Amino acid sequence: MTVKSFDTVLVANRGEIAVRVIRTLRAMGIRSVAVFSDADAGARHVAEADTAVRLGPAPARQSYLDIDAVVGAAVRTGAQAVHPGYGFLSENAQFAAVLERAGIVFIGPPASAIATMGDKITAKDTVSRFGVPVVPGIARSGLTDDDLRAAADDIGYPVLVKPSAGGGGKGMRMVERSADLPAALTSARRESAAAFGDDTLFLERFVLVPRHIEVQVLADRDGNVIHLGERECSLQRRHQKVIEEAPSPLLDPATRARIGAAACDTARSVEYVGAGTVEFIVGAANPDQFFFMEMNTRLQVEHPVTEEVTGWDLVEWQVRIAAGEPLTASQDDIVMTGHAIEARVYAEDPGRGFLPTGGDVLAVREPKGPGVRIDSGLYAGTVVGSDYDPMLAKVIAHGADRAAALRRLDRALGDTAVLGVVTNIDFLRFLLVDPDVVRGRLDTGLLDRRVGDFSGRTAGDDEFAAAAAYRWLQNFQAATDDPWSVPSGWRIGDSAASVLRLRSGERTEHVRIIGTPRAATVIVGEGETRTLAAVLTDGALTATLAGRRVGYRVADAEHRIWLADDDGVVLLDELHEAPVRPDDENGGDAELVSPMPGSVVAVGVEDGAMATAGTVVVTVEAMKMEHTLSAPVDGVVELLVAVGDQVKVGQPLARITAQLEEAHS
Repeated sequence: MTVKSFDTVLVANRGEIAVRVIRTLRAMGIRSVAVFSDADAGARHVAEADTAVRLGPAPARQSYLDIDAVVGAAVRTGAQAVHPGYGFLSENAQFAAVLERAGIVFIGPPASAIATMGDKITAKDTVSRFGVPVVPGIARSGLTDDDLRAAADDIGYPVLVKPSAGGGGKGMRMVERSADLPAALTSARRESAAAFGDDTLFLERFVLVPRHIEVQVLADRDGNVIHLGERECSLQRRHQKVIEEAPSPLLDPATRARIGAAACDTARSVEYVGAGTVEFIVGAANPDQFFFMEMNTRLQVEHPVTEEVTGWDLVEWQVRIAAGEPLTASQDDIVMTGHAIEARVYAEDPGRGFLPTGGDVLAVREPKGPGVRIDSGLYAGTVVGSDYDPMLAKVIAHGADRAAALRRLDRALGDTAVLGVVTNIDFLRFLLVDPDVVRGRLDTGLLDRRVGDFSGRTAGDDEFAAAAAYRWLQNFQAATDDPWSVPSGWRIGDSAASVLRLRSGERTEHVRIIGTPRAATVIVGEGETRTLAAVLTDGALTATLAGRRVGYRVADAEHRIWLADDDGVVLLDELHEAPVRPDDENGGDAELVSPMPGSVVAVGVEDGAMATAGTVVVTVEAMKMEHTLSAPVDGVVELLVAVGDQVKVGQPLARITAQLEEAHS
């Protein structure tokens, strides 16, 4: 096999994965080319690449998914190869084929392997012929909803509805009752079509108490295949991985060898080349029994935990294999040392049903220290919108054993702060101390079962006082020579307090401050009066409360204040007093508003139609996640939006005019 030489590689992706790939290319002495949409013009991956090319507008189909635009960028910049990252075009067989015709190397498997494994129905048939065990179910092309409903009764509930194309939990539904299957199929087909351009579905038996274990494989062009151990990916929410680790705490050495061999056979079944991941479902009660789910023909989000325990740079080996180099190690040479755990940081609000969030990143604090790694696409000034996946970064910790890795990851997350965007960091730390997580008793439903036990961090008196002091200090700094503009509270007679109304979680308080920054008093709610001295310098707030000194990194935007300290980040909202309105002003009518920025993907009723309480009226999609809004009362629907409309947080989507009791008579 001829070994090629790459001096320029285009990275056909964005965010943290593009930054991570560029890092390895730089270490290898290879010039990197970034691509970007209009939404990402100022993104970190653009700044860190050697050069960058604009692809088009923000929507992915007009930029990152535009094959002609990406290939054209590679040709214009003289790239000999393209690294697809993960997501977007990374598992697009057409993209790989177009690059080959253009004489550009695709840093990934052959188009034929992508096509086979990209169709999960064909993939199951292919690996079965190599003796790899598969989950019982029905999987063939052209299955109609009637076919699937009939098969579900034979398979037995619960069943898992899965799209034949794509991954990442998109379009996947777990259904426990036959009555719920029709709606699940409709929703799954719509989501699958939107995400992958293909609404083909199939069914599998849902394995009770399932664990999700995947195996990393590498294969060269000479037919050599090895695996680099397994990863446990059972901590998921809505089939989307949240925390991953290597190795799995479930498998014994014998099972580890068997599942690794099955993963290698899976790769051989499609003459695989490059890095890939074979995913298996394993019943917690019978860990020696595993079933093939799918093969991801690309690098995985969670690949860093494998790198940390094996010492192999998977991106480097992707590039070397694509250049024609053979593997330099046999299976016996692969050794896993210690334990590694990764947590995904998402732009989502655990306190509001994990709805996607967004906004301007005002400040970022990243963890450092032995055994700690962060893969991130963030820096101050990044705009987190609704056009792409909500994952912002990954925090990875490596330790001598699992307990050490868990402790180190918790500390690293405590040192991670993204001010300006609500994230799931507090929820991640909540999970890491869960007794079942600590003991390694995992399954894919654990996280969803724990969601109800989580309550986000609520500010304490010190944080309410500090947030109010921050805004008060800003007003002092903005004061003019006019003494009446200075917010000291001085008046003839009694002093008047500067008052700020703040909310954190379920707690709302009025905070009153009187005095000057060097000598003031503060009262939180109905609490005691405390002395206050405060200094604000370059986003760092130091407040001395009743003689005790506290320090925060602080930022604000749109009437919100973020405070970061060693315990993490707390968010406080500034509230304005609202006029009092009688409860019966609208006679029971209701207005449905968008809980997140996104686009309308479906409407469930016609304008002017009657709807009963519980009827889905509008479905909004943001960051690849759908959220349905249902009528809270019986009534006549007035639609305010249509399919395809872009909507903002809080924007009215529909009004329901309640049907009064007299109307039934």
